[in-house]
Amino acid sequence: MKRGTTMLTTLALVLALSQPGWAQVKQLPTQTTTIAGTVETIDQGKRAMNIKTADGQFVAVNVPESVKRFNELKVGDMVKATYNNNVIVRVKPPGEPAVDTADTDYSKGGTNSRTQVMIRRMTASIVDIDKGASSISFEGPNGWKYSRRVVDPTVFDQVKVGDKVDITWSTDLTLSVG
Repeated sequence: MKRGTTMLTTLALVLALSQPGWAQVKQLPTQTTTIAGTVETIDQGKRAMNIKTADGQFVAVNVPESVKRFNELKVGDMVKATYNNNVIVRVKPPGEPAVDTADTDYSKGGTNSRTQVMIRRMTASIVDIDKGASSISFEGPNGWKYSRRVVDPTVFDQVKVGDKVDITWSTDLTLSVG
């Protein structure tokens, strides 16, 4: 799930920075990603599995404990994992303490599905602005680094190297079998 979460986190940040009109606080539209395929491997102890999609990609998924019939899953089962990403980006005022938190919650779904919600909030620093390449590079906790092309050039007039940005995203995962 760490790889999947990293991919979704990166996608959330990409969306945040590609939107026109960077504001002090901006909530972006929810983006939904669905992964469907065949269970290729299962680790019952870690509640993790790898799904092979129709195009041959492998996606790692952590299965919430709320999925009561996880122990019934087997290699070869068809599953669908749906992620909804909700993102809020905020330019952090000088002197405000950095944040780095993650929380998980579960909700019940239908007979063959459950939802896990992960909420991540972190402060990242702008470490480079390249107007020629239209990109901004960030660095966050635990050596997290990311660079992104920026579509709206007015963003460059609103931020500078050294600015802090709080990124809050919630990702919910619903897993369906069958």
